[in-house]
Amino acid sequence: MSRLLGSVRARATLGATLVVAVALVAAGTAVLLSLRSNLLGEAGTQAERSAREVATELAVGTPYADLSLDVDDRPVQVVDEDGTLVAAGEDLERITGTGVDAVKPQPAASPGDAGDDGGDDDDDAGEPLEPGEIGERTTISDGSATIDGETEDYRFAAVPVETEDRGRLTVYAGAPLSAEHGAVNTALTVMLIGFPVLLAVVGWVTWLVTRRALRPVEGIRREMAAITASEDLARRVPVPGTHDEVARLASTTNETLAALEASVERQRRFVADASHELRSPIASLRTQLEVAAAHPELLDLDGAVEDTVRLQRLAADLLLLARLDAGERPADARVDLAALAREEAAGRAGVSVREEGGETGAVTVAGSRGQLGRVLANLLDNAQRHARSAVVVSVRRDGGLAVVGVADDGDGVPEADRERIFERFVRLDDARSRDDGGAGLGLAIARDVAVRHGGTLTVHGGPAGGALFELRLPAA
Repeated sequence: MSRLLGSVRARATLGATLVVAVALVAAGTAVLLSLRSNLLGEAGTQAERSAREVATELAVGTPYADLSLDVDDRPVQVVDEDGTLVAAGEDLERITGTGVDAVKPQPAASPGDAGDDGGDDDDDAGEPLEPGEIGERTTISDGSATIDGETEDYRFAAVPVETEDRGRLTVYAGAPLSAEHGAVNTALTVMLIGFPVLLAVVGWVTWLVTRRALRPVEGIRREMAAITASEDLARRVPVPGTHDEVARLASTTNETLAALEASVERQRRFVADASHELRSPIASLRTQLEVAAAHPELLDLDGAVEDTVRLQRLAADLLLLARLDAGERPADARVDLAALAREEAAGRAGVSVREEGGETGAVTVAGSRGQLGRVLANLLDNAQRHARSAVVVSVRRDGGLAVVGVADDGDGVPEADRERIFERFVRLDDARSRDDGGAGLGLAIARDVAVRHGGTLTVHGGPAGGALFELRLPAA
């Protein structure tokens, strides 16, 4: 069963068929009940009409022998107050449902006796009636009767009538229910035959429509399987021209593939650039160690230490970038940016810290103190590298933001390169030595940390003509 319903098409077809089946059964039941109720009501009306016709004849004094009891071969009984059958149709052979099972009339009582019995029992017999009056209330019951050898179900109507010489009489007349049974059975037969055919048509149409609707999804699946097998992220899935949910799914899939391709390409460049950056200090350190092994007196110890420190910093940068790319969430500690700025500026020549519009400790943010300290250190390293004489760090609040500015009096950053400098392993000055210029990861790390903390890092023209880096973070 699980394999049979393993496709969306099969489940959609089964669901639609079940819903239609439930609706058809409910509608069919309502139709049958309504049809049966209407037919029973019609039969009751016919029975009451026949009973009132006979009651009318009794009210005007028609003798029992002259009553119209065999019209349309319907069962008719006339019963007196004592429950005695006084008149009935000649062809009536058996009857049930009227309360009087007799089919052969008994001798009629004398008018005087009937009158005496009826005169004292008007209240017991039901509604009080005047001589010659027919009762308004009709009692309906169901039963069966055999007439001229044929047995059928009937709906009986009982109508009381008060006569002058025979007391109160009750006329029972029946209307056959064969038409009701026939109509209900015919409708039921049509439903039993038509419903399965209709459900088969619904299932077939749903299957075809679902297959047509899901055909683009199968195309997307095949293309995704081919992309996975070939590892070619430059391929894209087909986008149908239907402008529906499937088309939007295909477009979103292509956007995801494009982002994945860009991410993979960025990782490849990152690995290549990292390998290139690591190769130079490793090669330099190896050369110095090989020279020292052959000629100990030529060992450049300071150079070896410098290369080792450079390797250590580069490895730490690469590790931090890997953690940021993995989506590591920063800590939720309170960090005083003014105190952090003074801490990072301490011991740096030409660097000053200025707080604007607040007291010490007033500008705080939530985050990782170590990562935010790394941002300020990278910005100060970059500013000192390009400044002529001074670097100014400003800390202030701007509404709900904490703003840290790092300005230098160097040559500034060309407007065309103000976004490019935040890319990894980017150096604007190709003539600058790697030893002096670093690996080109400081600003990339600073922006990634700022974004992880819900903030931004941008560069503008500084007040002293150099560059102004602004770190904006949500204030705590």
